[in-house]
Amino acid sequence: MRSLDPVQLGSIEQFCKAAELGSFTAAAEFLGLTPASVSRSIRRLEERLGVRLFFRSTRSVRLTPEGAIYQQECQRALEQISEAERLITGQQKVPSGLLRISVGTLYANYRLLPLIPEFTATYPQIELELSISNRLVDFVEEGYDLAVRLGVPRDSRLIAHKLEDASVGVFATPAYLARHGTPHTLADLEQHDCLQFILPSTGRPMPWIFRDEQGQDIDHHFRSRLRILDDALGTMSLGCAGGGLFQLYHFIAAPAVARGELVEILKPYAGRSRQFNLLYPQNRHLSARVRAFVEFVVGRVRHTPNPG
Repeated sequence: MRSLDPVQLGSIEQFCKAAELGSFTAAAEFLGLTPASVSRSIRRLEERLGVRLFFRSTRSVRLTPEGAIYQQECQRALEQISEAERLITGQQKVPSGLLRISVGTLYANYRLLPLIPEFTATYPQIELELSISNRLVDFVEEGYDLAVRLGVPRDSRLIAHKLEDASVGVFATPAYLARHGTPHTLADLEQHDCLQFILPSTGRPMPWIFRDEQGQDIDHHFRSRLRILDDALGTMSLGCAGGGLFQLYHFIAAPAVARGELVEILKPYAGRSRQFNLLYPQNRHLSARVRAFVEFVVGRVRHTPNPG
């Protein structure tokens, strides 16, 4: 029985990634290598096996029948290795290692980042890498351990830990209301600049959510001349500068309301919230660092006041 040396194992990882992405260049970018090194590595693997694994063209590569069989078995073996690593790291007495987290801009700046100093002080052997963006991530492709997102995921491969139901309201600056008047009904919104956030995941506007006098939920769809793409922080910044009405979470707006910098309007239509969840892939064994982060953040957020 021939054993694998580390170089051969690396070649197998590069082969599987190239097969998954259909490109040596894409695999090289993902792995932090050069396309030439990935090509050489896979060619050595083909020479060792005595079979051709890919059909090559100038633009792409695709698996041969032998390559498809080899990729299926190698991927299974790599997943078993990853599972073994999760198992042993999950048994660590002191959580350690790199933790990669994806989180949206608003939640990062106003909920998660203020908790990080306490977490890093509690777990000094854990390294954190935070991606602060509103785009959706692929856990497998991009190598993230955790993500914080709105709503319950449709992907059954993900586990969701509820963090909170964050209530929302509509806000404006006193100066804006002095110039344009205060709306009292949803119909009045047509006479105002309502700042609109375009969801990067769908390219569609995020509706404003309300509750009517009968307690029925309302999703208010509208088209605005002022639209913000990609970063919801821009909507808040424009609104706080007097640019229009905007819907925001109470836990963010509350300090500015208390200082008199913002005014909440349409309170009779308030009462709805959006759910934030902490997501991670559905693995049998969680690493100690992932488990430590989940328990820490869930515990802290659930004990944080949510005004509204």
